Amino acid sequence: MHAFEEFLAKIDRPEHRAEMEEVLAWVADTFPQLKPKIAWNQPMFTDHDTFIVGFSASKGHFAIAPEEATMNRFLDEIVQSKHDHTKGLIRFKWGQPVDFPLLERMIAFNIEDKADCTTFWRK
Repeated sequence: MHAFEEFLAKIDRPEHRAEMEEVLAWVADTFPQLKPKIAWNQPMFTDHDTFIVGFSASKGHFAIAPEEATMNRFLDEIVQSKHDHTKGLIRFKWGQPVDFPLLERMIAFNIEDKADCTTFWRK
């Protein structure tokens, strides 16, 4: 998780930093083929130089951004789970349980769906 040390150090509250570190470590452990990197000052994971999932942190929550196409694919499930979301991300209030099963399905979908993608973002 060396790639994310500087990002994590900027999260002021230790409990928030630990929560974000747990989520990032979970992704790295669950999908070891993904490459961790910082881009646009955000932690993200890529596969063959294509975006798979990104994260951000703010005062009240952290967000998981898997790209709009993935959000659309899982929108019914996101709405049924009552996760706070926009068209491009899911927000989790600090201390709120992370929906790891949903996150795993979204990442797996992106890996499979973008297997032949030759660009960073979907076109």
